[in-house]
Amino acid sequence: MLKRLQRNSQLGIIVLLGLTTAFTLALFAAYRALHGQWAAASIDFSIVVLICAPVFYAMRTGNAAGPGAFMCATNSLGCAVACYVIGPASLPWVYLVLMTNFFIAGPRQALAFNLLLTFVLLLQPHLFALPIDRMSASVAAALVTLFAYLFGLRVSSDHQVLEKLASLDALTGLPNRRMMESALEEAVALQRIGKRNHGLLIADIDHFKEVNDTHGHAAGDAAIADLAAILKFEMRRHDKVFRFGGEEFVVLLEVDSHEDLRAAGERLRQAVRSALRGPGGRITVSLGGAMVGDEVRWQEWFSLADEALYQAKNKGRDSSVIAGLAAPDREQETQSAPEQVP
Repeated sequence: MLKRLQRNSQLGIIVLLGLTTAFTLALFAAYRALHGQWAAASIDFSIVVLICAPVFYAMRTGNAAGPGAFMCATNSLGCAVACYVIGPASLPWVYLVLMTNFFIAGPRQALAFNLLLTFVLLLQPHLFALPIDRMSASVAAALVTLFAYLFGLRVSSDHQVLEKLASLDALTGLPNRRMMESALEEAVALQRIGKRNHGLLIADIDHFKEVNDTHGHAAGDAAIADLAAILKFEMRRHDKVFRFGGEEFVVLLEVDSHEDLRAAGERLRQAVRSALRGPGGRITVSLGGAMVGDEVRWQEWFSLADEALYQAKNKGRDSSVIAGLAAPDREQETQSAPEQVP
């Protein structure tokens, strides 16, 4: 749960603000109940329930958009009702609600609810003793909403840029390990409910250390970038490729069987074999793969593919091995044996 909150800043804000607001309102509700203010206490308790429900839903599912919009509506409605029942004493809370709406929902959603809340409050004559008070509250609400809206737009834009930078590998432009873990978690979940089958391939550049040691790290970086371009070009519409780290890449494929996964692995191996070159000539890859099964965690599935990659390396490299699938016959291996390239 903590890891999920760290990855999704909006989810973290919803949980923090939601629980803090619910706790604060619960204290007010208890105080009012002890002093016989049952109407106000009932409103406070109702708002606490309406806030806690989406917070716990967001914590359980990781979905921030729906609960955020619901909390924004709840805050605005609760504030309007509280002002109607309690009176002018509740007006200071209005500005807090106008501001926090932009932290828990999208800027346009928060703007719409803020305008609606301000309009409803201005229709309540008992909140303002003089016309100047009504005008002052209107200007203050408008300024708070405007500045919060501009701030929300800037934060949303910066967040999107940071999310993109944090999810992409700088050298290859491919999604990085962080994105790979999320994709594999989702694939395991889809397999568990029987919605979709996925296969996993791990590709590793053969003799990569020799490329670095002989021709320098610039040549190694160029080989990694070229391999990324080849793999990306070979991906189908629903396939995904990630840079796992170093000279290793992970490919997530929508396939129905081990045979389909082996065919995909061989297609990628041949594509790399035909196109990838370095200062010393041809550069090849070894691939290990596994179909997702009844694994509970993506790491278990990944370990199967990693073991298959180890076997492919032991076969002499420039080969592919799929976990749980018998190796091709000797004739096929001979046909796909590495060629000698000067």
